[in-house]
This record gives sequence, C-alpha cells and structure tokens, in this order.
Amino acid sequence: MRRPRAHIGAHAVLIATSLVMVTPFAWQIITSLKTLSGATRVPPSFLPEGRWENYGRVFELLPFGHQFLNTVLMTAGRTVGQVLLSSMAAYAFARLRFPGRGLLFGVFLSVLMVPPQLFVIPQYEIMLSLGWLNTLRALIVPGLFSAFGVFLLRQFFLGLPRELEEAARLDGAGPLRIYWSIMLPLARPGLVALSVLVLLWSWNDLFWPLVVNTDPEQMTLSAGLASLRGQFQTDYPVLMAGSLLASLPVIAVFVFLQRQFIQGIAHTGIKG
Repeated sequence: MRRPRAHIGAHAVLIATSLVMVTPFAWQIITSLKTLSGATRVPPSFLPEGRWENYGRVFELLPFGHQFLNTVLMTAGRTVGQVLLSSMAAYAFARLRFPGRGLLFGVFLSVLMVPPQLFVIPQYEIMLSLGWLNTLRALIVPGLFSAFGVFLLRQFFLGLPRELEEAARLDGAGPLRIYWSIMLPLARPGLVALSVLVLLWSWNDLFWPLVVNTDPEQMTLSAGLASLRGQFQTDYPVLMAGSLLASLPVIAVFVFLQRQFIQGIAHTGIKG
C-alpha cells in the first residue's frame, strides 16, 4: 500500500503546483475580459465580463504590428547569433588545447558574477557613438554574446565521445569541419535548450529596449506594453489583453520544443 499512497501524494503535490503556476495566467485571461472598474473591484470577481473590445484597444493604443515584428526580428537575431557564437566558443574551450585555456575560461565565466546593469552605461555609450539608438542593431548586437551560453554548451560538448573527433582527424578533417559536421549535429539537444532560453529572455527583455529606444515604431512588445502604464491610472484590462497576445507565441514555441529543451538541460550535466 505504500507505493499507491506515495503516488497519490506525488500527484497531489504536482496538481497543487500546477494550479499555483496556472492561476496567474487564468487571472490574466479573466482580467483582460473585464472593465476597469471590474478589474479593480474589492473583493475581486473571478468571472469575466466578456469585454472582447479590450483586445481591439491594444491595436488602437499601440503600433502592435510594428512592435511585434521588432520583437520577432530581435529575438530571432539574438537567438541565431548567440547559439552560433556560443557554440563556437564552447567547442574551443571544450575540445581545443591551447595555452591558458583554463585561465581564460575562468575569466570568461567571471562575467556571470557581475550584475548586467553595470554594463548598461558603457553599452549605451557605444550605441550612441555608433548612431544605433532607435534601431534594431542596438537591440540585437549586445545580446549576441553570453557567458552562460558558452558554459552550457561547453558542458554538453564535454560529454560527447572523443573517438568521433579522432576518427574525423584520421580522415583529414580540420577543427572547423569537425565542429560544423560532427559536433553541432550531436549537440542538437543542447542547442535547442539554449535556443529556448535565449528566445524567452529576448522576447521578455524590457530594460534594454527601454534604454535604447524612444520611438514607439522601433519599440518591442514588452517596452510598448510598459508604456500603457499611466502615471495616475492604468487600464489593466487592456494591459492584460496586450500581455496575453504578446505571450502566446512564446508559449507555442515552448510547448513545441519542451521535450528537446528538457533533454538538452539533462545532458549538459554529464561532465564538469
């Protein structure tokens, strides 16, 4: 009888945890279908009021199409660039032997201990001097490099058998050929895991787009939605409707790639 009871307890914990995670999303949907007075009522009501026009108001108050396209381009550029550059650096740290490799990797990882806010002013000065403010380049280029991405993929490359590289070298393949034709296909779970993480971070990035963009036409969705918050009053139903529309693509991508994401995270801990 212990095993069934253990299973019941485990399922009860999982159900309770799932409810805790789903409740904010359900509340967001309910609030997006209310009036402002209904959304701020005390005690709160858990019944929607069928105000579908809140979704239409999002497109009236924001250049939603432009901001959605900006977000897609920024996220795609960061994801592709960071995965490519991080995988190249990770392969070098994991497989290539050169003087000072361990020391250089330690210095590289030390960036993770520095709060990212400390880099904002130097990066802003660089964007200003290049004339990149209010452009997609200012949104994409600073997000192409990640010490965490290098660390994650390095752990994955360390878990791959060296015999494959040795066989490729006997066939005359060089480091670049081995990296592109052998290591990258084998590292697909790790690449998918990093891609999903970068996609989520980039899509939800708010601070940096607010720093480098003041033109509503060049803003991302997160920055555009933040502009809906008023100084004295905020239309929460419209804000929730816009947030829901902005989150749907990310949810769809994660549901589609969740199995590969979990496999990639699990495999990165094979070797230290």
